[in-house]
Amino acid sequence: MAIFDDEPRKKARPHEIGQDLALLSVGELAERIGILREEITRLEAELKTKGTTKSAAEALFRRG
Repeated sequence: MAIFDDEPRKKARPHEIGQDLALLSVGELAERIGILREEITRLEAELKTKGTTKSAAEALFRRG
């Protein structure tokens, strides 16, 4: 915790897969779950986009 308001706050470390969770508070765990859920949503959207692009490319090459 910063003693003075102008002191820089410690930046939360990003979540690392396999890290020791025993050192994290309940709040930190909940925050990381939220971050990971958002990342999963982002990854799934990208996967869907790539799947659509792949299907379109396959359909294009089948015509020839």
